Amino acid sequence: MIAENQTAGRGRLGRTWLEPDRALFSSFAFSPRWPAPAWSRIPLVAGLAVREAIEARCGITVGLRWPNDLVTEDGKIGGLLVESGNGLVVVGCGINMMWDDPMNGAAALLPPGARVVPARDLAVAWVERFLELMARPSNEWGVDEYRRACVTIGRWVSYPSGSGAATGISDDGALLVETSDGMVAVTSGEVRFHDPATLPDDRRGT
Repeated sequence: MIAENQTAGRGRLGRTWLEPDRALFSSFAFSPRWPAPAWSRIPLVAGLAVREAIEARCGITVGLRWPNDLVTEDGKIGGLLVESGNGLVVVGCGINMMWDDPMNGAAALLPPGARVVPARDLAVAWVERFLELMARPSNEWGVDEYRRACVTIGRWVSYPSGSGAATGISDDGALLVETSDGMVAVTSGEVRFHDPATLPDDRRGT
C-alpha cells in the first residue's frame, strides 16, 4: 500500500499523529523465512533499506536512531512501525517529504519547493532493497552497516528501566548500553537521548 496523503494514523506508543505537507506512507506485508526469534531484527533491516533507498533516489544521507527512526541533522524525518501476527509481518514506513512548519523535533527530507521524488518510486525502491536484505541468512542481516548508520551509538540515553551510554549494537540487534551496573542489552521499549547539560559530569562532551 502506498499513499501520499493520510487522513488519520497513530504514532508509536500511542502518540498523537500529525500529517506533514507532503509525505510518503507505505506498508508492506510478507511472510519472513527467518526463524521467529530473529524477527526482532526486521525493523533494523527495514531502516537500512529505507536509508539506502533515500540516498539512491534523493542523494541525501539519513541516520538511523535505534530502533526505528529516520533522522537528519534537523530532526526526525520519518519512522517505521513493524507488527506481526499469524506468521505475517507488516512493515509500515512514513516519511515527511516536505513540511513548512514541522512540530518540535520533527523535520522533512526536502526543503519547500524542491523536486519531490514520486511516492511510488521511493516506496518501490525501499521494498526492493528490503527484500534483498531479508533474502540473506538471519545472522547476516547487516549489523555492520547498521552500526555505521546508527546515530544512537555514542549518546547518553534513557530506557524504561534505566540510563547509560549507548556503546553499540549487538549481533542480534539489541542496543548495548553501558550503565553503572554493567552492560545492558536493550531489546525493546522507548529510548530517549539526553541533552549534554543533563549528563553526569564525567560524560559531558562525549
